[in-house]
Amino acid sequence: FRPDVVLMDIHMPGISGIETTARLKEMMPELQVIMVTVYRDHDKIFDALKAGACGYLLKRSSPEEVRRAIAEVRAGGAPMSAEIARRVVEAFHRPPIKPEDEVHLSKRETEILELLTQGLTNKEIADRLSLSVETVRVHLRRTYDKLHVHSRTEAVVKYRGIGTGGPLDHTR
Repeated sequence: FRPDVVLMDIHMPGISGIETTARLKEMMPELQVIMVTVYRDHDKIFDALKAGACGYLLKRSSPEEVRRAIAEVRAGGAPMSAEIARRVVEAFHRPPIKPEDEVHLSKRETEILELLTQGLTNKEIADRLSLSVETVRVHLRRTYDKLHVHSRTEAVVKYRGIGTGGPLDHTR
């Protein structure tokens, strides 16, 4: 049995839908995954898309919207609830950090961002740095605040200095 399209929730017992999506895409690259979930935050959206999801709907979507999304993904599209599409677009419209917006990151925040740029999960970062996952989350929240971002993707983009002429001053 090889499905063409899978509807996936993010929150599942035992393993996240994001991790399941990544594993399924490794085994069946042609598989189309549409996330159908209650989560609207940037991290979940971008993590799901990075894992290989090609669509993202909120659970409050009507059965007709889900049917249209399945048809759209089978036709090569990337269906998203209007609210989710807006969040994705807004993430790319955030102004870049200007040179006068000096950002000072601690050594630990810099270490965590470096590992983030390598695509590591919070658990992998925690294991690598001998920290708890919760400590990594706290450092990331502080880093997001300092960088004025809302997601891992935005943090990596700003950290690398894409669109700003170079990397941030992350010495402290």
